[in-house]
Amino acid sequence: MMMHNDLLLTLAYERQNELIAEADRTRLLTSARAARKARRAAKARAARAHPTGNLASCDPSVAAPAR
Repeated sequence: MMMHNDLLLTLAYERQNELIAEADRTRLLTSARAARKARRAAKARAARAHPTGNLASCDPSVAAPAR
């Protein structure tokens, strides 16, 4: 079976464009996942920096006797 040269060239360009689009989607998803991971890590660090709960602070000024 013989195909026309223009048809083969068109098919090759379409395939190349599909591969480029797939690579772009992969890069976009990878960067979005990395950004999301960084935001979650920053949020987790911020949550660890602030104490939570109802317990009183162990700060020496709190433990000092009243005058």
